[in-house]
Amino acid sequence: MCREHAHEIAQVITLEQGKPLREALDEVRYGIGFMDWFAAEAERAYGETIPAHKPGVCLTVDLQPVGVVGIVTPWNFPFAMIARKAAAALAAGCSVVVKPAPETPLSAFALARMAQKANLPPGIFNVVHGDGPELVRRLNEHVQVRALSFTGSTEVGRVLMRDAAATVKRVSLELGGHAPFIVFDDAPLEKAVDDCMAAKFATSGQDCLAVNRVYVQQRSYAAFCDALAGKVRELRVGHGLEEATQIGPMTRRSVAEKCRTQVEDAIDRGGRLLAGNNQASLSGGNFITPTLIVDANESMDIARDETFGPVVAVLPFDTEDEAVVRANNNELGLAAYVQTESLGRAHRVSKALEYGMVAVNTPSFTGAPIPFGGWKQAGLGREGSRHGMAEFMELKYTCIQTQMQES
Repeated sequence: MCREHAHEIAQVITLEQGKPLREALDEVRYGIGFMDWFAAEAERAYGETIPAHKPGVCLTVDLQPVGVVGIVTPWNFPFAMIARKAAAALAAGCSVVVKPAPETPLSAFALARMAQKANLPPGIFNVVHGDGPELVRRLNEHVQVRALSFTGSTEVGRVLMRDAAATVKRVSLELGGHAPFIVFDDAPLEKAVDDCMAAKFATSGQDCLAVNRVYVQQRSYAAFCDALAGKVRELRVGHGLEEATQIGPMTRRSVAEKCRTQVEDAIDRGGRLLAGNNQASLSGGNFITPTLIVDANESMDIARDETFGPVVAVLPFDTEDEAVVRANNNELGLAAYVQTESLGRAHRVSKALEYGMVAVNTPSFTGAPIPFGGWKQAGLGREGSRHGMAEFMELKYTCIQTQMQES
């Protein structure tokens, strides 16, 4: 059903979230990929047979559904985030209650309508909309909701994790990111710039995987900054339904204001504006001019705090060890990017980075088969892959006496 109605669903996403239509179509296809993958993975929820440590017994471990799953999703991927979570939970044998972001309820209702058209039994896939904090509180307090899966800010994730303790609920959290993009001198410059653009400006920068801090080794620094600035200036800002649009509006006014504040702070602290507008990236309202700040440093807000918009900062570095230390100096260890031609360096740096996911020489690494998730305060658990389905299953160990007892 979703595949058949992909274009209509994408239009709904663009109209309520703002992203360009072609990106909305990509999101629908991405979400469908999880449905396909978990539909197949549902047949492979293998248990175990344990070699017996006692005579005359059979020892088994089964995987069983945890129960009702509460799903709380953000507005940046209003279709795909529900699909990724719900497909795994349904494959595990659970029913779900989805609480979408208040900015994007129609994308969730579109998915619910597709579930109806696909003849999913009533009560299996449910969507609730209304007072966000109250609905999430009720989901978290309800004893029959045995697992809660949340994507959103680290601040809210901490509160949900605390409140879930009252019912000892299983909690999966996909929280904030502050992704570093590390460019070593041996990396091909043009490809590194193109990969940086792709990793930063998709979804108008409103993505937890979006690059925030670009660390470039000194020998390549000036050339990289100039080349990146040229690409950033070419980005077209506009309405998501206009074919030429590459950067849509920020979904929340507060996100646009944060972008402007970070640009002002960076300039005040010595950063140079190489692309963008000196009036704090002003395009008006929820629109932000794509902006590049160079000569950034760790005293700036943009280097310390996640930027959820089309603003990127470039920082120079000298050595490999320095780059790793500076990249790790953050609690939001979701994703990191590395650009190098050295296989040895690729292995060393990816192992040293304190991030749940590392992409080497590519901006594209997510999908249904991979375990999506972060380290430190970027979250708990994984989405996608067999590990994503395991989030919604309980282990049951059974010991059966098989020896006949004498009468």
